[in-house]
This record gives sequence, C-alpha cells and structure tokens, in this order.
Amino acid sequence: MERTPGQLCLMCDVDERKNMAIPDFQSLMRPLLEEHKDGREHVNRELVAVLAERFGLTEDERREMLPSGGARLFDNRVGWAKTHILKAGLLCAPRRAISKITDIGIKALRDYPDRIDLKVLQEFEDYREFRTVRRSPDEEYSEVATTPSKTPEELLDFAYLEVRKQVESDLLEQIKNNPPLFLEKVVVDLVVTMGYGGSRKDAGEAIGKSGDEGIDGIIKEDPLGLDIIYLQAKRWEGPVGRPEIQKFAGALQGQRAKKGIFITTSSFTSDALDYVSKIETKIILIDGIRLTKLMFDYGIGVASSSVYEVKRIDSDYFT
Repeated sequence: MERTPGQLCLMCDVDERKNMAIPDFQSLMRPLLEEHKDGREHVNRELVAVLAERFGLTEDERREMLPSGGARLFDNRVGWAKTHILKAGLLCAPRRAISKITDIGIKALRDYPDRIDLKVLQEFEDYREFRTVRRSPDEEYSEVATTPSKTPEELLDFAYLEVRKQVESDLLEQIKNNPPLFLEKVVVDLVVTMGYGGSRKDAGEAIGKSGDEGIDGIIKEDPLGLDIIYLQAKRWEGPVGRPEIQKFAGALQGQRAKKGIFITTSSFTSDALDYVSKIETKIILIDGIRLTKLMFDYGIGVASSSVYEVKRIDSDYFT
C-alpha cells in the first residue's frame, strides 16, 4: 500500500513528539555557538556533554540511538548543528574535532539573540555559497530535506523503516494468501538460514513429519544434533490463546523436551504470553509480526531493490 505525503508527515510528527525532550538540530545551533563565546578551542565530545546537561537530558535520552543504530541521536544532531554553522563561517575548525568561534560568530550572537537556524544562516554569504555548490538539477528536494527538525541520517532511517514496515506487512499477506503448507516452507527456509535444523533437506524432513500430540516438527538446534527443538506452526486468523500453548507445553513434557517454538501468522493473547513466562519449559512464541521481521532480517521471501552507501570523511587519511 502506497502512503500519501500526508500520512508520512503525520507519522513524522508522531515520531517527533516521541523525541520532544531531545532538541532538534536547528534548536541546538545558537546554544552550541554560545558555548564558544569564551573564544577558546572546544573539543566535540565536551560540547556534546555540556549541551546535554544544558538541556537537562536524562541518561536514557543521551543514549538513544538513531533507528539504524549507527550513532547516538543527540550526538548526531549536535554534529549536524555544528556542520551548518561551520559552513556559515560562525565557527572555524583549526584541528580535527576542535572548533572555535570566529568574529562573524561573535557578531551573530549579538545580532540574533533568540535563535539561529537554517533561515538565519541564509543571511551569511559563505553558507549561501555552500548551499549553491551542493545543489544540482536533480536536487530540488534538498532544501525541503534539510529544513525539518530531523537530520539527514534521521530522514534516511525513517524512510528505511517505513519501507521495511510495508514490506513486512506485504510478507504476512503473501503467507496468508498461500496454501497452509507454504508456511511450512517458510519455517524450513528460516530455521536453516538462522543456523538451525542441519541441512535444508534434514529440516524439510523434520518439519511436518511428526504431528503427534501437538508437535509439527523436530529440528536440530546445531548441525551435530546435540540438542533438538520442537516446533508448532499454525496459520491462524484469530489470536492463539493459553489452551493451545498449554497443549504444546504438555506435548513437550511428554517428549521430555525443554525447548519449543510456537509460530503463528496471527498473534498471542496476553494469557498465552503470561503462561510461557512462568513455566520451566523454554517456549518461544513467534507471531506474524515477529515472523516477518525475521524473514526480512534473514532475506527470506525478499530481494534487494536498492542499496545506498552512506559515506563520511576519513579524517585519518588527511593526517
């Protein structure tokens, strides 16, 4: 299903409200510049720590990562705030990871006492030149992409998660629209790719072979078969409740088994989830959402469409 621009904006707003305690990168520009008004050289990591304290961020907020997990969210926003004011000539970088205020920056603090953001930076010739050099005929979207409160990395991560969410939803629909035996093929491919079940032939023979006492299959936990895992896979529409899980747990006890995986294309009731958290037997519940996430992560039923490689300057190369 294709999402409209309005839907995407709404979802951006929801995500933004979640991170309201963490200032956006434009709101960090003037405070970052103020930390340089003493005229001294400042180290990046110290600036991040000082600004975090200034905005009263909790330890959890300081540690919050970008959706990709590639960097801390606040650090990333401070980094982009610094990049933009550097390009405007308000700061200079005498050495790697070091910054110092310029005469233009001191004047900017006087001229713009309330806020410095991208709109203000357009008043500076160096920044206008920087923006002009970056622009090419196919970059008409670039001005819009850098205007919101999110940094480019955040926008990329958000777009990726939106695409991923839609693909996972489509995967679940495809499984439900195929015959029941198709779920068996999905499970075989997934467990083998994840490193369980031995060979694909072994896993294929093991799953769907038993069918005794609520057990659909038995797979090897390791290639040598030193331990085994019992499986139950059901393509259901309604939630799977506690009675079904109790039946599966009883079947495991009958086999003196300690590990089991129950897979469904639907979901599990709260009673079912509570039950498995209290019993001694280790049972992993995989619902439709988790199943498609695993399929996406391990490349089952999906193919690469586009690959974007994000690069950064290798500072070591220039030292």
